[in-house]
Amino acid sequence: MKKLALFLLAGAIAASLAGCTGQDAEEPEAFDAKPVIYLYPETQTDVTVTLDYAGALTTTYPAYQNGWEVTAYPDGTLINRADGKEYSYLFWEGESTAEYDLSEGWCVPGDETAEFLQETLAEIGLTPREYNEFIVYWLPRMEDNPYNLITFQREAYTASAKLTVTPAPDSLLRVFMAWTPLDAPVEIDPPEIEPFAREGFTVVEWGGAMVR
Repeated sequence: MKKLALFLLAGAIAASLAGCTGQDAEEPEAFDAKPVIYLYPETQTDVTVTLDYAGALTTTYPAYQNGWEVTAYPDGTLINRADGKEYSYLFWEGESTAEYDLSEGWCVPGDETAEFLQETLAEIGLTPREYNEFIVYWLPRMEDNPYNLITFQREAYTASAKLTVTPAPDSLLRVFMAWTPLDAPVEIDPPEIEPFAREGFTVVEWGGAMVR
């Protein structure tokens, strides 16, 4: 079991990581994970969010009680019906043995990480508010490294953390970054980015895991 950061990590990633760095395969460690979920209905809407997670939740905010039940507003404001308090998003993290794919991505100098994330997350489909909150959380862990190998996971993440939102959203974007610090640059092919279109009731999630 490895500690996740939204966001989870696995042993089989060591082989991929060794292939990227040219080092011997070692048991990887995952640090920090922060998946957060934003809800943007077109009108004030009562929403239920549940997570089918292949692991153990370690922290949730507000408290996850077999799901979250909130009243959501178009600007993203959430009122949690369990305590009547206002939240900006739903937060969770946990421990999992999900396997991440590091075969495609970007090798980014540490001092260029902020600019890279601004441009790439905007291209993926996050708003300035969303990608700024992402960057504020992750940048302190990344900017002083010589290089960072950065990937954005798809099925490897969504299969281990299945999200159900009721009523169903018209648009759903889940962004999960698996990354590792490097002492030297490596050659790696970047993946294609599929732009995200926001239509109707939109749900956005971002999180990540640092892999060593």
